[in-house]
Amino acid sequence: MIITGLSGAGKSLAVRALEDLGFFCVDNLPPELIPKFAELCQQGRIQRVALVVDIRGGEFFGEVFSALEHLESVGFPYQILFLEASDEVLVRRYKETRRLHPLAPHGGVLEGIREERRRLQELRGKAHIVLDTSDLSPQKLREEITHLFTGRRRGLIVVIRTFGYKHGVPRDADLVFDVRFLPNPNYVEDLRPLDGTDPRVRDYVLRWPVSRRFLRLLGGLLRFLLPQYVAEGKTQLTLAVGCTGGRHRSVVVAEYLADFIRRLGHTVLTEHRDIEEE
Repeated sequence: MIITGLSGAGKSLAVRALEDLGFFCVDNLPPELIPKFAELCQQGRIQRVALVVDIRGGEFFGEVFSALEHLESVGFPYQILFLEASDEVLVRRYKETRRLHPLAPHGGVLEGIREERRRLQELRGKAHIVLDTSDLSPQKLREEITHLFTGRRRGLIVVIRTFGYKHGVPRDADLVFDVRFLPNPNYVEDLRPLDGTDPRVRDYVLRWPVSRRFLRLLGGLLRFLLPQYVAEGKTQLTLAVGCTGGRHRSVVVAEYLADFIRRLGHTVLTEHRDIEEE
């Protein structure tokens, strides 16, 4: 995948999105090195590669067409993703970041954008995918890249970590839920040696009306909250669920929430921090 396009159109964001999808990414590779790099990838059996090639290459940028012709001559498959945006949007983005345009080091951002657009016109004509990012937020651009290359929209990665309050609250939690008010299996002799992954403990915790009502209310809260975090651009959310020891109630609730959140379309990882503690 050759990523190119106008400065300020989102190439860096696109590269990070492709890295998250498992691409081996290289930014600002001189075009004349593309054929050699392709050979190295074949030898190393690297299947998916993304290279950023743009006007920053200066006098070497003109070599991009001969490099692409070489790839075609040896049968090396490639695609070109060209990112662009309107002049108005690009000017605004440059003002917000206070960066200098590579073709206007002394100011005159609009002139630099127009000159870059002119120089890239031929390469744009060879692009397999042209993506206008004028109306895309950073998060929406990541979603668009993910959708283009996987056919799916990316959701949150939700980490659910259980803990015991007597061992301390996790410091990296975004949301903390205290479930010490639920009936405690630790006071049931047959259940005390077990943990929350055991069906008998699960059935005990979930059979009480207070437990069922709590999970119903918490499910409604998460059904509302998770799309808000996605819209805000958050890609990972850590939920901490705590009970006294971190072995029974918190584990049952966490496993229940994991199933619930997966059904909402998000990736879920569970970590039971204190399940082996006494």
